[in-house]
Order: sequence, then structure tokens, then C-alpha cells
Amino acid sequence: MTTSLSQTALHDLGVQQLATALASKQVSAVEAAQHFLARSQAHADLGAYVDVNAEVTLAQAAAADARIAQGSAGPLEGVPIAHKDIFVTKDFATTAGSRMLKGYRSPFDATVVTRLAQAGMVTLGKLNCDEFAMGSSNENSAVAPVGQDAPAPVRNPWNTERIPGGSSGGSAVAVAARLTPAATGTDTGGSIRQPASFCGITGIKPTYGRASRYGMVAFASSLDQAGPMARSAEDCAALLSAICGPDPDRDSTSLDVPTEDFSRTLNDSIEGLRIGIPKEFFGAGLSDDVRNAVNAALAQYEKLGAKLVPISLPRTELSIPVYYIIAPAEASSNLSRFDGVKFGHRAKQYTDLADMYKKTRSEGFGEEVLRRIMIGTYVLSHGYYDAYYLQAQKIRRMIADDFQNAFKECDLIAGPVAPTVAWKLGEKSDDPVANYLADIFTLPGSLAGLPGMSVPVGFSTTKQDKGMPIGMQLIGNYFKEARLLNAAHRFQQATDFHVARPAGF
Repeated sequence: MTTSLSQTALHDLGVQQLATALASKQVSAVEAAQHFLARSQAHADLGAYVDVNAEVTLAQAAAADARIAQGSAGPLEGVPIAHKDIFVTKDFATTAGSRMLKGYRSPFDATVVTRLAQAGMVTLGKLNCDEFAMGSSNENSAVAPVGQDAPAPVRNPWNTERIPGGSSGGSAVAVAARLTPAATGTDTGGSIRQPASFCGITGIKPTYGRASRYGMVAFASSLDQAGPMARSAEDCAALLSAICGPDPDRDSTSLDVPTEDFSRTLNDSIEGLRIGIPKEFFGAGLSDDVRNAVNAALAQYEKLGAKLVPISLPRTELSIPVYYIIAPAEASSNLSRFDGVKFGHRAKQYTDLADMYKKTRSEGFGEEVLRRIMIGTYVLSHGYYDAYYLQAQKIRRMIADDFQNAFKECDLIAGPVAPTVAWKLGEKSDDPVANYLADIFTLPGSLAGLPGMSVPVGFSTTKQDKGMPIGMQLIGNYFKEARLLNAAHRFQQATDFHVARPAGF
């Protein structure tokens, strides 16, 4: 095959650009796969990948080239992608970032993985994440990254002494550093949006139930949702179109909503679009650099014809205690299956069954996971269920109602993703509550099950944080992903923050 693209240019192409180049045979899927495998190896110090299998990847790429040659290519045929290590895969190990699942090989693929493969995408490998998706910094992984001998935190390519955000930090870093054109992530309380913001990429969490949870290692079942991470809204639209769709036979939380082409309205005008600005998102605690970048982005939206509408989400502050009651409660139930009996880690020495359970779980789980299991078990225990868990569920409904009241006045909601830019590695390791507070703006939408996304809108100009990316969050009403992607795309047509790249990558 004659290649008109230089190999060095491949990693600069987005998903849609690469799909076009592959379809027109300017480059082969095998060449693209080889290029990204080489890049991931060259930048192994970032700790993004936890498993690769070049033989499997190149076989998938060769099959994609054959389909392209036969004229039976899918919409994303031959485009490489990497998956968060929370999705089970047949051909790659699935650990969920935990010692508990070290070396585990699933007998099946997650639905999200299968659907992207059906669209023609080629899997590069599995990406690092906080253990069982619990964390806001990606410092909680217990698995050694590819090329490293021991567990290590994922490093932000914009500043390798900074965290990438979590729990989908490996996914965000791989996209930002051009180690893959796209990646999958999961968002329980902001784990797509926050790392996307911290790494200067685009990521979207769809309406809860839009994407199948089958084959996603469970953390909090009423909150976990899969979504794509890429460099642009255009790319995320193509990926989300492949990911979403009903899966009722395998996922009881899957919604019976038809598959949708989210790219169809990307270029629609946003003249007259009402953007709600919640006052609670711009109060004390929001850093000046984030505030200024988001305000500048909102001013750009006004230039594009949108109208800013002041709104209120009065129970925003309650989202943190509510989330950190409900999510740990569900985690304590979901993680009870990891007991050393059927699969996963088992303690080598024990006296009886109860002792095996205790030692297996103590050895297999990390500190953050143990902390959340303990909290969850406590709030579900006799005498505390009514006082904590039941009250949290009632407030969760009120938070959802606040959004519905706001959407009577606006079409979508905008604000910061996080109060600050990415912090330094280890800076909050001894203070889990400080980590939890970083989710203040993403948790309300997650508790309500709403779609939300992060869009790059600038960089910090302060001395201590200079050059770190800043994202803006867009939140839509149920099933309004197309509207979010349209608003994000029109903004990205007018700005270039999403094409900026970290030095050296």
C-alpha cells in the first residue's frame, strides 16, 4: 500500500481524520497500529498502559485492512482505541487497577468493547485507572504499568509531576499524549470529566443507562456509566454513536432508547441557545484561573449567539455527603463478590473460611477501596440505614429535581469541571476528603443521571500552575447528548484549545 501520510503525522490525526485516511487508503490500519504501539512504548514512563498485546492488536488491524479492501468497512474501521482497565476483555488482562484481579482474563468482552470493535476499531491495550474506579487522582492503582516493575501513579503529560485526574487518568493521559486517538472511560462521580479537564481533552458521560454496563467491573451500580474520551467533540460524537444503544438482555439498567447518530447536528447553529450559569458553581473555593478561563469561554458562547441565564442549583454542596454515602454503600455490596472463592486473589495461609475471607480482602484491596467498603457497610448496617442511606437517597431525588427546575429556564448548564487545575503528585494523598472535594461540580449531575462533558477552554496563567489545562463542564437534560456535543463542537470551531498539545508529545 502506498502511504501519502508521514508516519510522524499519524498521532496528530483525530478519530474522524484517521478514519478518513484509512478509508481512502492513505494509510493502513496495520501501519496506524504499529505507530501507536511504538509511541506507547516510547512514553511508558507516563504509566498510561497496564497491558498491551501487539500480536492481538496487529491481527485486528490486518482484519480491518481486509474489510476496507473488501468494501465492508465499519464507520471507524481501523482506527485505534484503548480501553480503561475497568472493561473486561478476552484478549487483554482486566485488573480494575487492583491486586485482587491481578492477571485476570475474562471469557468475554464488555458490550462497550464489542460495539466499538463492531464499528471497526482496533484495540491497542488496557489503560491504568484508580483501583475499582475509586479516586480523583489516579494515584490509587495497585498494578504496575507496562514497562515498569512496580505500581506507579499515572503522570500528566502537561507536567509529569502532576496528577492526571481520576479514575480514568490513564485514558486521559493516553489521549492527551497522543498514545491513542481515543479511549474509553467510566464516570461514576466525574471520572471522565475531571481527568479530561486536567489533561486538556474532551470527554462525555451520557445519560445513565444510555451505554451498557455489561462487562464493566462494578463500583456503584446506580452511578457508573461508560463514555468516550478524545481530543474533540466531533470525535466523541462518532464514538458515542457506536457505544450507546439498548442492551436489555445483559444489563438491567440499560434504557430502551434507540441508537442515535450524535454527529448529525454538530454543525447546527447555537443562536439563541440558553446556557444556565449556576451561582453555586462560582462561589468561594473556585480558583481565579479556572474562573477566568470559564468566564472567557462563556463570553465566546455569547459571541456565537448563545444567551447566558443565571440559575440556581441550591443543593450543590450536599452532593458530596450524598455521593459518599450512596457510592460506598453500593461498592460494599458489589465488591463482596471478591472473597477468594471463585476468582481473583486468595490468601495463601488461613485457618478457616472466615479467616480466608478476611485475609484475602485485606491483602487484595488497597486503602481507598477498604475505606469505602467500611463506610458503605456502616451506612447500610442496622440502625444506620435510615439515618444515612435512606436520607441520602431522598436528597438525591431533590438534587435531580433542582436540575429539572433549572432546565425550565435553560437548554444546558455550564460551569467549571473542578475548582482547581491538576495538583501535584502526592499533594492530597494523606487527605482523602480533599480529594473528594475536587468532585463538587461533577457529582450533582452524576447523582441526577444527567449527561455531562468536559471541553478544554484554556490554561492556567498563575506562577505555580502555569500552562496546566482547564476544562469547562456542560450538562444537559436527559437524552440531550446531541445538544451538548453541538454546543461543544461550535465552541471548538471558534477556538483551538482542544488541539493544543503538551510539549514533547
